[in-house]
Amino acid sequence: MSATSNADKLVRMANQIATFFRSYPEEEAVAGIHKHIVAFWTPKMRATLEHRAASAGDALDDLVRRALDGTPQAESPVRAATRNPQLLGAGASDAG
Repeated sequence: MSATSNADKLVRMANQIATFFRSYPEEEAVAGIHKHIVAFWTPKMRATLEHRAASAGDALDDLVRRALDGTPQAESPVRAATRNPQLLGAGASDAG
């Protein structure tokens, strides 16, 4: 896979994350996107997305752009136990 197509795939993935968080208040959405990318993407993936963001134009969702710009001021709407894959099952479920 070429570097360009890999970067475009990461833009598409980031936009899908933004679509998920779009129903939340804007600042919470930005925080949720930021926390998801930091928690689940490798440093190389993040660096590639950040590099591609400069030339992505309208292809990159504005919420993603904001999430890449430093540390968000709001809290992520995602519950703490589900932000960290190592905590999966530690109170993350509301079953039973």
